[in-house]
Amino acid sequence: MSIYQHFRKEEHAFIDQIIEWREQVANEYTYKLLDFYDPREIDIVQRIIGSKEEVKCAFWGGYDQAERKRAIVYPEYYEVQNEDFDIVVFSINFPSKFVTLDHRKVLGSTMGLGLKRSKFGDIIIDKDAAQIIVASQVAEYVRLHFKQVGKTNVTLEQIECENIIPMNEEWHEHTCTVSSMRLDVILAEVFNLSRTKVLPYIQNQMVKVNWKVTDDPSFLCHQGDTLSMRTFGRCKVKRIEGQTKKEKWRIVVAKAK
Repeated sequence: MSIYQHFRKEEHAFIDQIIEWREQVANEYTYKLLDFYDPREIDIVQRIIGSKEEVKCAFWGGYDQAERKRAIVYPEYYEVQNEDFDIVVFSINFPSKFVTLDHRKVLGSTMGLGLKRSKFGDIIIDKDAAQIIVASQVAEYVRLHFKQVGKTNVTLEQIECENIIPMNEEWHEHTCTVSSMRLDVILAEVFNLSRTKVLPYIQNQMVKVNWKVTDDPSFLCHQGDTLSMRTFGRCKVKRIEGQTKKEKWRIVVAKAK
């Protein structure tokens, strides 16, 4: 039985990389620190590495509720510490009395530095405070060059992980029936919109599936997928409970409050 049958085709290259790193750790008997991964990538790493073999994996994003986390693949004898993940946290100083920062603008500024998204962990926005989490290898570069968010001048101040603002996102579950597992159908159902209104968001790359932009309305969603649509929020396909007599799909979805 091929391991690839459990994953989408576009994930196969990532799986190959994880297998290569697993073999490297097994042969060299030393741990390997990887980049920040989103929850879908973390799930893939966990499933490929497993927990019963001589090679294991651990994750840390700077705080317990972190969504994006760095990964360490390590031999079973090694005891992983949080310090091994080489994470740096910056507080973004800005004139909060006059302007507000949002996640999209801060993300845009980080991407404008010319670094990969995988070098950055969570972006935390809470009222008049903002923080970014980065890999230590690029921290000094980020500190020197991250000077502006939108039109607002900012500076960065390094802080301890203990001072990260905890983010507790709440989800509300409900059961619904959909005519198919197409992306546009599920988004329309979850956000109470027509498929016609959903379509421009997908075509204009404002929709993500498992944190990756998806511009195909007919993309088939699977159990466990996380979907997001700009300005409307996020939802998860928690369970697919089967088809009704009218051949519709009964699914359980969780919507972020």
